[in-house]
Amino acid sequence: MSSLIIKNIRAVDAKNDFITDVLITDGKIAEVANNIRDGAENKIDGTDLVLMPSLFDMHVHLRDPGFTHKEDIITGCGAALAGGVTGVLAMPNTNPPCDDPEVIRYIINKAEGTGVDVYPVGCITGKMNGEGLCDYEALKAAGCICISDDGKPVKNAEQMREALELSNTNGLLVASHCEDLDIIRGGIMNKGETSAKLGVKGMDRASEDYITAREIILASSVDARIHICHVSTEGSAAIIRFAKSRGIKVTCETAPHYFMLTDKLLEKRDADYRMNPPLRTPEDVKAIIAAIKDGTIDCIITDHAPHAANEKADFEKAPNGVVGLETSLAATLTALYHTGEISLNMVVELMCVNPRRILGLEIPAIQVGKTADLVIADINRKWTVEPEKLRSKSHNTVFKGMTLTGKPLVTISKGVIRYDAR
Repeated sequence: MSSLIIKNIRAVDAKNDFITDVLITDGKIAEVANNIRDGAENKIDGTDLVLMPSLFDMHVHLRDPGFTHKEDIITGCGAALAGGVTGVLAMPNTNPPCDDPEVIRYIINKAEGTGVDVYPVGCITGKMNGEGLCDYEALKAAGCICISDDGKPVKNAEQMREALELSNTNGLLVASHCEDLDIIRGGIMNKGETSAKLGVKGMDRASEDYITAREIILASSVDARIHICHVSTEGSAAIIRFAKSRGIKVTCETAPHYFMLTDKLLEKRDADYRMNPPLRTPEDVKAIIAAIKDGTIDCIITDHAPHAANEKADFEKAPNGVVGLETSLAATLTALYHTGEISLNMVVELMCVNPRRILGLEIPAIQVGKTADLVIADINRKWTVEPEKLRSKSHNTVFKGMTLTGKPLVTISKGVIRYDAR
């Protein structure tokens, strides 16, 4: 019988914030109390540290199969653990794409033993190219809990409506990459003053806002759930807020770069600051923070999208995407908690609880009987992001050279210490 005791730790979940000892036995929280006396095999002194449920990142690109020079399941899971993450949704734009049960099973099997629960996302349409709807029952039987064509939008609205209607019976969450490619027309960054100054084609915000509205209308028409990925604009946040007020079953997510950074960084002509959707304006940053605070935005994710250094070398031709698994908690603490915008309890809701709730997974809490998926963090530790020290195979981070406040030190998955940076 394996056991671990954490002494004198500040335990924070969605509802509680208190100093305690925590005893973990055989992968479960066995006792939460002061002055626990137990001959546990392992002991951690939690003085001045914070214990939270581990993070669940519901938007990650592990690049495996097919693009393992960028990332693979093993390195991606290692990066996740270093960020306090023990569960991820792995997006389907692999090669081959996740439109076949064999690919789903390959990903799940390869992730076994990593300490990270990897849930592959199935495609909405064949090859992610609109080649008919996938066999959702077969994907679900293989282990899929969500479908999306993320990386690109579902161009045909009727196909999207049909997928949403079917989700009412198959129970799969439908997640949308909200982008209209006819509006984008090859744009590589936010369309605005900075794109004009650089003389490069911009991505009009109407692209995101329009498809966000379309998906909500389609979901409402069949009374289905819809999850909006990586919200970045003031307009999309306002549309989602209104839809929620009308009782439409919409949830959504955003990433730290959308509430911390603006498109002014692109003046460096550094492709590491390019992602899709792109960095927006200061007004958008304020709107995203407001949408987090008022509950419009349900989750903070990373859209972890690794690319090799040579692929990111050319500013205008580089693929979009940034890594984020190892910096998401630190960035959120820095920008939202230490600035007084949200509480630690709300950090847990956004990064630990809500993603699992939306996906129908066990809701984490620091309570007896709960699975011991936990992270211990020093929420006041300052550290500088050095890309070459990241565990991800790729180092294309927007936070390079930035000093963040708050760092995961220990990640525990099902009672086992999987990452320890004390």
